[in-house]
Amino acid sequence: MLTAMFLAALVLITVHSQETEETITYTQCTDGYEWDPVRQRCKDIDECEIVPDACKGGMKCVNHYGGYLCLPRTAQIIVNEREEAAAESTSGRNNVIRRTPADPQRAPPNPTHQIQCAAGYEQSDHNVCQDIDECATGTHNCRADQVCVNLRGSFSCQCPPGYQKRGDQCVDVDECTVPPYCHHRCVNTPGSYYCQCNAGFQLAANNHTCVDINECDANNPCAQQCYNILGSFICQCNPGFELSSDRINCEDTDECRTSSYICQYQCVNEPGKFSCVCPEGYQVVGGRTCQDINECETTNECREDEICWNYHGGFRCYPRNPCQEPYVLTSENRCVCPVSNAICRELPYSVVYKYMSIRSDRTVPSDIFQIQATTIYPNTINTFRIKAGNENGEFYLRQTSAVSAMLVLVKSLSGPREHIVDLEMLTVNSLNYRTSSVLRLTIIVGPYAF
Repeated sequence: MLTAMFLAALVLITVHSQETEETITYTQCTDGYEWDPVRQRCKDIDECEIVPDACKGGMKCVNHYGGYLCLPRTAQIIVNEREEAAAESTSGRNNVIRRTPADPQRAPPNPTHQIQCAAGYEQSDHNVCQDIDECATGTHNCRADQVCVNLRGSFSCQCPPGYQKRGDQCVDVDECTVPPYCHHRCVNTPGSYYCQCNAGFQLAANNHTCVDINECDANNPCAQQCYNILGSFICQCNPGFELSSDRINCEDTDECRTSSYICQYQCVNEPGKFSCVCPEGYQVVGGRTCQDINECETTNECREDEICWNYHGGFRCYPRNPCQEPYVLTSENRCVCPVSNAICRELPYSVVYKYMSIRSDRTVPSDIFQIQATTIYPNTINTFRIKAGNENGEFYLRQTSAVSAMLVLVKSLSGPREHIVDLEMLTVNSLNYRTSSVLRLTIIVGPYAF
């Protein structure tokens, strides 16, 4: 049965020669056989040797003519060598072998005889039919936009990669219509495609996936501080700077223009910061406030016969003995006119010198100084008045008790300037005894309102 099966695969073409009774058999090896150039015939291929793991599931591989069998390992096979030889000699096609009537089994090679090959084959130098490569010889009829692929005995016209056949033409395959090719954007090209990423991303090594670009590490575009975010970045500025309109560069913030109250006196803008300055006679406290410098404690330039009086923004030197004839100094800043001197009868009994300083443009009305009797006599009446120094009506003296009064500033004063005001206390008793005391108050108005 096996022999009959493989003989059925044999293709024979018989021609009769006019000169002899020879029979020409045209043979080409079928699948499962290969040509033996020594024996000049087709021989069986042992698939069990060349096919890796030919049989599965514990079956054993048994080679036979033109193929192989997968049988149980307990099976026994009996091979007829004569049938094998007959199968090998008749299992080909498309090769011509001359056989004589006397010895039909022997086919000695005879290079002087021409062999006939089927279409797509040609005779080789070894008198064997070999395939014609139409693609290499240019004998194909493929279009210019097609690719010639050689086959055994023929050829095929195929479309190049990225194209598909539509009728007789090759048309481009739009890979972008078949997701998911690209992570972000797909750009179709003739015969191919490529991927693009959105701004802030770049293609990964696989040319399909998009990964975030860390702009801050790659090439910091920010003038000062850079913060990477997914697909982009943001810039920030150091304290004292602000982002410009391009959102990348930083411009100095002029803090002095943002508020007129940022400094008590004057604001000086600097790159990225500001500083406060104070006028002469003042020092900066707390970065913004101006505080008076007490020159009488730091740089006292008064003489020994002078006393130093500090005021807001400066200092003055006054004589230690301010008394003028006929007054004599009895204690610090107090001058008394002796009763023994007839001139003193018409003059205030005592003159006390006091000094005070106020800021410029002080809010009015404002209580600024209190005068009070140092000695209280029984059965006396005390009255108070501004004796001198109030020609413009800047002050008002309000009596607060029988022995005291308050000096009130009723008009704002601007400095720097000096006001000398005489405040007089008149004392009268029931016996018509009359006396007076004067407090000469020197008011120094500073140049600034601080």
